[in-house]
Amino acid sequence: MNEKDSPPEGGTAADRHVAVEYSSDDEWACRLLAFVEAGLARDEQVRYFADATDPGRVMRTLTERGVDAASAVRRGQLVVTTADETYLTGARFDPDAMVGLWYEALDAAAAQGFDGLRAIGEMSWGGRDIAGADRLLEYELRIHHEVFEQIPLRAWCFYDRRLLPRTTLDVLREAHLTAAAADPGGTAVCSAAPLPARPGFRLAGSAGYESRHVVASAAAALSASPAERLTLDLSALDHLDVASLVEIVGAARRRPPVAPLRVLGAPAAVHRMLQLFPELRAGLEVAEA
Repeated sequence: MNEKDSPPEGGTAADRHVAVEYSSDDEWACRLLAFVEAGLARDEQVRYFADATDPGRVMRTLTERGVDAASAVRRGQLVVTTADETYLTGARFDPDAMVGLWYEALDAAAAQGFDGLRAIGEMSWGGRDIAGADRLLEYELRIHHEVFEQIPLRAWCFYDRRLLPRTTLDVLREAHLTAAAADPGGTAVCSAAPLPARPGFRLAGSAGYESRHVVASAAAALSASPAERLTLDLSALDHLDVASLVEIVGAARRRPPVAPLRVLGAPAAVHRMLQLFPELRAGLEVAEA
């Protein structure tokens, strides 16, 4: 692994929630080692949520590369478990439950005397036919504001290019503000990402029939956000069809009526649709073009 490809160890929310891609077992092992060694050196608790990888292999790899993993497990500093015991404990994947789990895990690490918490989660389950897996993008969008901007958690989302469809991986990567070893040729037709400076999200690309899932996930994240004021930035959007606009309006209307959803940079076509269907403006505060 080249140093220039290493994810940052900075303190911002964007630095602490990173999409990490890999294409080989050795690349996986190098990224695992770097993350775990940094956590052990900082007296943080390190958790690994395995999916495609056998938990025993995680332990063997660390041991073979010079980490006394067994001792770290005995003192509770290293915890290797599975996605079935974390992300997928219920009948279906539930983003709300997973958000709560992070707060509980940080409290548990502090109660055990550790100086922080870091975790690796293998996300390959998101490409399988698992109940609730369609909410993974919603989850990745939400946790920037709901988790990483609130608590000092550091987590790397491990994405194995060999196990996830290219289109799925492109969309999930774009939901992170920081990505390591991203495929430079991989760009989603439509993407959603959290805003770095304020509560809200950004849609980019072309939001039409083929990208309905991206818009639906962004809308779900909008409606679930606990922030009183939210911004939806559409300045990087080339196209947004009527169905996508209706999805966004529905999300705005499901929010508590404290403040309207602020929409920035809407394409001219969106302004035309709102002129034709003024009832869609309910719940929106649309900046003029």
